[in-house]
Amino acid sequence: MRASVYVGDRVRRLRDELALTQGELAEEVGITITALSRIERNEAQPRPKTRRRLAEALGVKPRDLLAED
Repeated sequence: MRASVYVGDRVRRLRDELALTQGELAEEVGITITALSRIERNEAQPRPKTRRRLAEALGVKPRDLLAED
């Protein structure tokens, strides 16, 4: 059984560090603001393709979104 790894807190922190709005990041990644908001609140997990796009937009590697602080 695989444990869920939530990336929302990390996505929100990185987005804030880059001074991006949810709308700006969502547009760059190609998802809705609602979808990004749900990811940041850990109500939804991004699919691998979306996780790669988020990482690219945030300037990190996809695995960095999964790493624990």
